[in-house]
Amino acid sequence: MPDPDIRVLVVEDEAIAAEAHAAYLGRLAGFVHAGTARDGHSALRSLAEAESAGQSIDLVLMDMTLPDLHGLDVSRRMRAAGLMTDIIAITAVRDLTIVRGAVAAGIVQYLIKPFTYATFAQKLGQYRDFRLQLGTESRVTSQSDVDLAFASLRAPAELPRPKGLAEGTLSAVVDFLKEHESPVSSSEVTDELGISRVTARRYLEYLADTGTVLRSPRYGTPGRPENEYAWKRIPRP
Repeated sequence: MPDPDIRVLVVEDEAIAAEAHAAYLGRLAGFVHAGTARDGHSALRSLAEAESAGQSIDLVLMDMTLPDLHGLDVSRRMRAAGLMTDIIAITAVRDLTIVRGAVAAGIVQYLIKPFTYATFAQKLGQYRDFRLQLGTESRVTSQSDVDLAFASLRAPAELPRPKGLAEGTLSAVVDFLKEHESPVSSSEVTDELGISRVTARRYLEYLADTGTVLRSPRYGTPGRPENEYAWKRIPRP
């Protein structure tokens, strides 16, 4: 059975921007535009009404500068009312104090205006992966599950490739990681690809730094502790 669409409330007082966000949602698979609110009080009413009707909103695209309430105030009132709907902040404000407040209010993503459809789609796609990682039902969750979920909210960093990293070897390391469901160590990459352990570690560390590979300590092995690496993938629901 396919996962239900993610129901999204757009909270935006500028008509053109609100229409653009709704249109963007219409182009994304797995999302549905559930409505638009032009101010904070309307947003709170819409959320409460949807909850009462059994059609809860899953995600709010929240403008931070609304005519009646600040977006952070709306976010805090949502939590105070027991509404745990996820929030992505959309704003032109670049004040670090506001960004910190957004984190404290439980906002999962932050989109700076103006942005392109590609950026919008990337952020929403990361959020969708986040939901898939954690699932919708209560269950026992491991540290790895949590790390994977939060890693999915971060875009891989565009780091310059260090000198000495060959494209062919990098591709071989990537392919090796993708083939293995469980994490691997630099020693295992060395044995498989016939490169030195120091070289294997350089490639693995580079991939971990870009965010495409998850890095974690491996416990329970004799000798000096080492890291293990796993390709960041979304488990099938």
